[in-house]
Amino acid sequence: MSNLKTVSSISLALLGFALIGCQKQEPQQNTAAETAVPPQVQTIAIGFQKSALNLLVARDEKLMEQQFPNTKIEWKEFPAGPQMLEALAVGAVDYGYVGNTPPIFAQSAGKDLNYVGYEVYSDHSLALVVPQHSKIQNITDLKGKRVALQKGSSAHEFLSKILLKAGLSWTDIQPIWLPPADARAAFDKQSIDAWAIWDPFLSAAELQGQARSITRTGDFDKTYTYYVANPKFVNTYPQATEGVLKALNQADQWIVKNQTQALQIYQKNTGLPVEVAQNAFDRRIKPSPVQPLTAETIQSQQTIADQFHQLGLIPNKINVQPVVWTATSH
Repeated sequence: MSNLKTVSSISLALLGFALIGCQKQEPQQNTAAETAVPPQVQTIAIGFQKSALNLLVARDEKLMEQQFPNTKIEWKEFPAGPQMLEALAVGAVDYGYVGNTPPIFAQSAGKDLNYVGYEVYSDHSLALVVPQHSKIQNITDLKGKRVALQKGSSAHEFLSKILLKAGLSWTDIQPIWLPPADARAAFDKQSIDAWAIWDPFLSAAELQGQARSITRTGDFDKTYTYYVANPKFVNTYPQATEGVLKALNQADQWIVKNQTQALQIYQKNTGLPVEVAQNAFDRRIKPSPVQPLTAETIQSQQTIADQFHQLGLIPNKINVQPVVWTATSH
């Protein structure tokens, strides 16, 4: 009988240890499952420029908040792409909207970024302008002239194409590196001979500053603008980018259906006179969907990067493909 008690005690003890072992394994399984779930996005900081209508509408109509109802959305304005890329590189901005050139200069300088989407740029929204009564009639007349532009912006690549077409080099002109507001002041004083600039600054110069265009983006190959992101943010929140792109496309569809209200949002957010805002708005492509990069757009960026390296505008050869974001598979 005592032997039976002893065996029973041992059996009960072994069963108890087995149950304890099972109990200890369950929390480990739950923890592993929990770590597989992407963390909740607390804050998304978005950089925009005055030309970024999809972003302006997304902000005004709270479309980002609809995609991220428990997330704080911060909006930060920049005068041009290079300044925005600086903020993106240090984590002050999670997403931004820029022309085709700033990401190339940023990547060449070793700054982290991802391309996450693109829009097709209007044929008339970036131009080289001169004062109304200037003797400059065509691009070959630029030799020896003072040409203002934002260094590292889409105007930088645009002017490179102009010089190539005119049979000129960068040493044939005097580039004056100025952000848009300072360039406008110099243009009005006629302390520069020409200015490479984009909308809405372009429309303002044409309607208020008596600027005359001598060539536009439509005179060259198709041009794109890009949405970029901080790679650390993208890696931490792998599904957030799809939500951002969805909100941008909702904004684009809203613009097409509500053009009067969209113009009002554009005018209100930019502070531009109504006629200037209207001119820039009318030149915008509608619809202008935001799409993940394609082989064509990647090659377009790579071509610019290769040309810049050949011209000595960037010191090193870069490869665009590795910094292009791809959607998460579900």
